[in-house]
Amino acid sequence: MCMATRAGSCATLTHANETKLTIQPRTLALIHFVKIAHLDNRSKIKLKQSLYGISQKTLDRMAADWLGSLVSINCGEALGVYQGEVSSVDQSSQTISLRQPFHNGVKCPVPEVTFSAMDIKELKVLDIVSGRGGVVQKISAPVSVPHRGHHRTQERLASPQQQCSKSSGDKHLEVPGQPKGFRRRHNSWSSSSRGANQVTPKKNGVKNGGGGQRQHRDDECFGDNMDDGLDTDFDFEGNLALFDKAAVFSQIDGSDRRGNGARSHGTPQEQTSSQYRHDKNILETKPVVYRQIAVPQPGGKEYCTDSGLVVPCISYELHKRLLSVAERHGLSLERRLEMTGVCASQMALTLLGGPNRLTPKNVHQQPTVALLCGPHVQGAQGISCARHLANHEVEVILFLPNFVKVLDAVASELNLYTKTEGKQVSVIQELPDSPVDLIINCLDCHENALIMDQPWYQAAADWANQNRAPVLSLDPPVGGQGHAVEAKWTLSLGLPLPLSEDAGRVYLCDIGVPRQVFQEVGIKYHSPFGCKFVVPLHSA
Repeated sequence: MCMATRAGSCATLTHANETKLTIQPRTLALIHFVKIAHLDNRSKIKLKQSLYGISQKTLDRMAADWLGSLVSINCGEALGVYQGEVSSVDQSSQTISLRQPFHNGVKCPVPEVTFSAMDIKELKVLDIVSGRGGVVQKISAPVSVPHRGHHRTQERLASPQQQCSKSSGDKHLEVPGQPKGFRRRHNSWSSSSRGANQVTPKKNGVKNGGGGQRQHRDDECFGDNMDDGLDTDFDFEGNLALFDKAAVFSQIDGSDRRGNGARSHGTPQEQTSSQYRHDKNILETKPVVYRQIAVPQPGGKEYCTDSGLVVPCISYELHKRLLSVAERHGLSLERRLEMTGVCASQMALTLLGGPNRLTPKNVHQQPTVALLCGPHVQGAQGISCARHLANHEVEVILFLPNFVKVLDAVASELNLYTKTEGKQVSVIQELPDSPVDLIINCLDCHENALIMDQPWYQAAADWANQNRAPVLSLDPPVGGQGHAVEAKWTLSLGLPLPLSEDAGRVYLCDIGVPRQVFQEVGIKYHSPFGCKFVVPLHSA
C-alpha cells in the first residue's frame, strides 16, 4: 500500500511500513512514470492528487533535466539489466529511452532502447547531468550486472523513491577509486552547477524571477554551504604554538617548591636520589647476616647452607649437654627418636628417587633398603627410620644382632617395627648377596668405641663394603674414632659434629630443639632450615 500527499512543491510517499519519503519535484518527474504503473487505483488517485498544482509543462521541463544522465535499469530476470544514457523521458506514454545501451554488461547492437514503466523493476541513477550539460554528481549504487551467463544475487537497496531522494539530498555516496574531495566538487546541487548569473539563495524566500522561490528553497536544502568547513584542515602546529609549555612547567615547579620541596622535570641526572623505579623497594633492607649461629668455643670446623648461612660444628660434650637440657624441658628420647626417624626416612626416600620412583604405576620396581643397627641409641634411631620406610611401601631388611638385654628405647622401637611388613635378620648370612638400593649405617655408638671390635660389627661392616650399594650414615661419631663403613652421605642431628673426611656429603636435620634451649647452653642460635627439615651442608 502506498499513500501519497502533497506539501508545497514536494510529494510525500507513505509505504505500508509507515516509512515516509519526501521527494522533490525534479526527482518526482523521473520516478513518476516508473512506479505509477505499479500502484493500485486508489494509490494512483492519491499520487495524482499530490501532483495537483504542478503543470505538465513543469513536469516535462524537469524530466528534460535528466537527459544525458547515466542510469541502470533492472527489468527482472527475463529481460535483464540495461545501462545507458537517458535520451528521452515521455510522461504521456510512460517510457524512457537509453542511447548506447549495454545489456548485462555487453554493448547492444542497436543504438537506442526504449523501456515501458511496466517492465522496469528497479532504476538506479549512476551519473546525473544538469540541464545545462555539466556533470554535477555521481552516485555509487550497488549495480549487479550478470556477466556471460553468471547470475549474481543483486544487492537490495531502498525503493526507487528513496534512491532518488538520496541522490538529491544529503546522502552523498562516493564512487570507488575516487578521492575524498570528490563529494565536494561534484555536488549536484552546489552553486558550481548553477549558472554564474544566479543569485545565492537566502532564507527570507525573496523571489528571483519566475519560479525563483522554489529554486531558492532547493538551494537552501541541497546547497553546499554546510560543507564549507569540511575542506578546512585543522592547524595542529598553530594551536600547539599557543601552549606555552615552559611557563606551565615553571608554574608547577613553583607550586612544588612552596609545598614539599623541589621537583624535577628534566633528565634523569636532574632527578633526586629519593626517587625510585617501579621495581625498587622503597623500604630500606638491612644487610644480610650470614653468621647467625655462634657457639661458645669458635674456631672449629664450619659448614654453610645453600643460602649462605654459616653453621659451625660443636663438640660431642656440648652436643650431649644440649640434648640433656632439651630432655629436661620435655623433649624426651622417644620424641627425639621419632623426629630423627622421620627426617632420616624422608632423606632416604629422596635418595631412592622420590616421586619419580615411588608411584602406584611403578610397583614392580620397589626399592630395597638394608639397615644395620646396633644395641644402642643410634641403633634405635635406625629402627625408627626402618619403620617409616616400611610404611611407605619400601622393602626393608633390618639387621640387629641378638642380645640378652637391650635398651628400653631399642625394645620399644623394635616392637613397633614388627607390626610392619619389614624383614628382620640377626645374622649376616641372612642379608641378600645382591646389591640393594640403599644401606643405612647405624652400627656406631658415641659412648662405646670398643663396639667396633665385636665380631658381628666387623661382619656387618664387611658386608656393607662389599655390597656396592651407597651408604647413608645416621648420626655417626666424631672423626677421631674412625669409621669402618665408608659412607656417601651423612646425616647429623641439630648441629653437626666435627666429622672426618670420609663422612661423605653432610646433611643436617631438625630434631625440634627450641631456641631457648640453645641459649641455655650458651649457643646463639637461628634456624638454618628455612622451609625444610633436612638441608645440605657445604664445607666453608
